[in-house]
Amino acid sequence: MNTLVNIALLNLVSPPILFFILGTIAARLKSDLDISAGLGKTLSLYLMLAIGFKGGVELSRSELSLTTLTALLTAAMLSFALPFIAYGFIRLTTKMDRIDAGAISAHYGSISLVTFVAGTAFLEMHAEHFEGFLIVMMVLMEAPPIISGLLLARQGLTAAKERHKPLFSPKLLREVFFGWTIFILLGSLLIGFLTGDRGMTDMAGFIGLPFIGFLCLFMLEMGLVAGRRLEELRTFGLPLILFGFYMPLVGASLGILAGLLIGLSPGGVTLLAILCASASYIVVPAALRHALPQANLSISIPLVLGVTFPFNILLGIPLYYYAAKLGWSVIRTG
Repeated sequence: MNTLVNIALLNLVSPPILFFILGTIAARLKSDLDISAGLGKTLSLYLMLAIGFKGGVELSRSELSLTTLTALLTAAMLSFALPFIAYGFIRLTTKMDRIDAGAISAHYGSISLVTFVAGTAFLEMHAEHFEGFLIVMMVLMEAPPIISGLLLARQGLTAAKERHKPLFSPKLLREVFFGWTIFILLGSLLIGFLTGDRGMTDMAGFIGLPFIGFLCLFMLEMGLVAGRRLEELRTFGLPLILFGFYMPLVGASLGILAGLLIGLSPGGVTLLAILCASASYIVVPAALRHALPQANLSISIPLVLGVTFPFNILLGIPLYYYAAKLGWSVIRTG
């Protein structure tokens, strides 16, 4: 337990987390501190490019194996299944209708890229290796929960013509598979894979030392966003707010169990847990706006950004890392 406390404290005093807290405080104090939308998108673009490129380089160093294929399949299955679990909790503990419950559940099956980036930075701080194909796993976990969420939400549509509408439209498919976030991740992953170590040497000055600095700026912006969203939580009932805390723990537990069974490294298990614990606030809302306009996204986005995201960033990541290391050591010694 002392080890967990030490890991959590070390995470809390790391620069990215402190900048996140600073942004949250600034928002709560109604400071005029602001980061323009253009700069925010540039920071996002940089982080996705860096993470994708690093993952591609790591992938070029490893061989395609049964573990890799099993891990990719497991990631897709987990992301498809998690919304059903989330939907069950929401329907059991709240009076929310099926459409909104389905929409929220889709967010909690998908992933938060920012949480993943914070997780990789945390692992690098602890000199913990992780498999390069985790980036591919992250990409694979974007689309399945949207399918699950739509299937669950469609049960709440009363008009027969709405229930029997096609589940997907060309616009939705384009949003999910060719949106700029997925496109730059896959593109930079491919470039990193093709250029390998030589490419990493060429890019070291861009995605090496500057990475933490750009991450701190981005976390400052995310703190501002999260702090402003806290106001909206007053309209939620306590059961839904509690859901925003315990659902990440449920997802992370499944991710840790799956990672250990697959045979991932402690760092890989940690990142899979982070992926399963995080919740989307970019890809899923954009997709549901087109596919499920009846859903009230003013519920899901504040819940994700005001509760789940801060919980994962501040406490979840060190907790998942500790649990992954503990589980890995038990399996190894057992």
